[in-house]
Amino acid sequence: MDNLVDFLQQYSWVVWLALILIFIIIEVTTVEFTFLMLAIGSVGGLLTGFFGGPFWLQVIVAAVVSVLLLFSVKPPLLRALKRGGDPTPSNVEALLGLGGSVVVPIPGGEVHPGLGQVKLANGETWTARLLAPAGVSLLDTGSAVVVTAIEGSTAVVVPSDIKSL
Repeated sequence: MDNLVDFLQQYSWVVWLALILIFIIIEVTTVEFTFLMLAIGSVGGLLTGFFGGPFWLQVIVAAVVSVLLLFSVKPPLLRALKRGGDPTPSNVEALLGLGGSVVVPIPGGEVHPGLGQVKLANGETWTARLLAPAGVSLLDTGSAVVVTAIEGSTAVVVPSDIKSL
């Protein structure tokens, strides 16, 4: 046990450099600032070792610095990072509420709903299922629709004059 303590005391700088390197590599892949704060805390442990502090003190300094940074610096950094973000919806969220027109008729009804196709305003053609009130049993080619949901690779649409569904 004494050999391990002596080894850590003498070569603690190697341990700290290895931890700093590992934390920075992980941070580059995650970009959430947690491992950056741990890396900076490890720098605190490394500096404590350079000034002659015992290994247990180095660990305490690294832990305290990391925790302080995690709770005081990380939240403002994340807010600043998200502040300049593009508020434009993307992926499925961008399709919700998008208009389009029927290119392959869509049979409706609760008993035998079928699939058709719609061409959306963004130029994409999607397989579509009709979500319509009673009495609407078919949407013919050219009918205007609005996307209300995406289920897998199928757009759930309503006639455009029934946007409140």
